[in-house]
Amino acid sequence: MFHYVDCGLLNVWLSNGYKTIDTPYGRATAIEDVAGLHRAIGTQLAREKRHLSGREFRFLRKELGLSQEMLGQWLGYTDGQQIAKWEKSARVPRLQDGVLRQLYLESINEKNAQFTAILRRLQEIDASNHNAKLVFTESAKKGWTSKVA
Repeated sequence: MFHYVDCGLLNVWLSNGYKTIDTPYGRATAIEDVAGLHRAIGTQLAREKRHLSGREFRFLRKELGLSQEMLGQWLGYTDGQQIAKWEKSARVPRLQDGVLRQLYLESINEKNAQFTAILRRLQEIDASNHNAKLVFTESAKKGWTSKVA
């Protein structure tokens, strides 16, 4: 059994689907079909009856490709600080727990192309906000000013 902690969860063990290999830097483990494994983990978490832990909440958010800030805005917060607090805590409020689970299940539902398209567009917007190039210009009158390129 392999204890798979790279996903950010401490309770995931693999009984197969991995290989241990020797590299010039020591022993390493190669996971087969990581995307499929993460989908299985996410589906299991989304369908469980108990509350999500902060780590589990973070796992689902990351699988959705959303930043803390974007998810916070979706849930009615001005920034991602509340999301960060939940992800560091042992429990997430029931309503937000349920919303994230449903978002995840909708995102993997191949029959729901419209929701998937909306989610992909929001991911693109979120990524462009975080990857924006900041350009600064200095002038004698205004001093340093910035603009997003």
